[in-house]
Amino acid sequence: MSKIRVLIVDDSVVIRRLLTTELSEDSNIEVVGAAATGKIALSKIMTTSPDVVTMDIEMPEMDGLAAVTEIRKTHSTLPIIMFSTMSQRVARETLEALARGANDYVTKPANMGSPTLAMQHIREELVPKIKALATKPYPVQGKNRPPLTQARTASEPKPMVSRKRLPVDIVAIGVSTGGPSALAEILPHIPNDCPVPILIVQHMPPIFTKCLAERLANQAQVPIHEGQKGDILKPGHVSIAPGDYHMVVERQGTEVVLGLNQHPPENSCRPAVDVMFRSVVNVYGGRVLAVLLTGMGKDGLRGAEMIHEAGGQVIAQDEASSVVWGMPGAVVQAGLVDAILPLSQISTEIMNKVRSGQAQPVIV
Repeated sequence: MSKIRVLIVDDSVVIRRLLTTELSEDSNIEVVGAAATGKIALSKIMTTSPDVVTMDIEMPEMDGLAAVTEIRKTHSTLPIIMFSTMSQRVARETLEALARGANDYVTKPANMGSPTLAMQHIREELVPKIKALATKPYPVQGKNRPPLTQARTASEPKPMVSRKRLPVDIVAIGVSTGGPSALAEILPHIPNDCPVPILIVQHMPPIFTKCLAERLANQAQVPIHEGQKGDILKPGHVSIAPGDYHMVVERQGTEVVLGLNQHPPENSCRPAVDVMFRSVVNVYGGRVLAVLLTGMGKDGLRGAEMIHEAGGQVIAQDEASSVVWGMPGAVVQAGLVDAILPLSQISTEIMNKVRSGQAQPVIV
């Protein structure tokens, strides 16, 4: 079986050496080349035919943003993972790279104190994304774990069951890999008279979630912000969980407010979709619309089970429009969904379900 061919693009000799050493330790990965600038990377793509490219942002001659733009002119489906530092400016540039066609990102292992921690960061964060985005069927998580495509053929998804649903008082969205572009497709089509609040957990580190909220707010008709503790939930307002914090909802008198905590990660994530889903069903019961979008892993599955059992509704993005069909695929496999839709139809479906029954106050 041939290996996943990776091209490393970074102007730092230290980073190129670190990535080459650590990625080569994986028996399923082969580093086929390295480039110090985007311009060199363009020529090496032609000669090495990589399956995945890791791309730095800040480089001389041609930076990562320009390189992504040029690569997409000739290689529309070649997976590109941005490998950048964690700063507000670079976070904004990384989000711009995703908007230009990059598939995902990983923050560089800066200030970790030891080479051992840096290598662990690459193994835990970068390697799974390389495997998930590669066109070849390699296990994504866990030794000898079958890829999702094989798992789906081994057992057919449970059929969707049509049943009477309660009105929707809140929309809760979970998303990971490919999320910024997916949210940029959905949120601008939510009208400013949306009658319910919308909560979003996007797997992202601190700084990135704030920049994402600002970027999406500039494109949308509804207010979008990074959630803060004590924020009162309002119709038509969108709250995005801040990086490294679980986001929950709490009832205070006649109002529902946001809560934030740093309880242990769930599904290796903080914020975690499952935490948010459990919280909204505890406050709103079955008057919840859950939406699972593109992303690795199964975060959101257990929470979606609770929402489904309470009489709430679940929408999943379809496989064809997902960057990675892990999170939505998991709820589809479990038979928890009321609709499986391409990304282009999800905003319309959200509003149809929100408006299908007049929202009523939550009774507790």
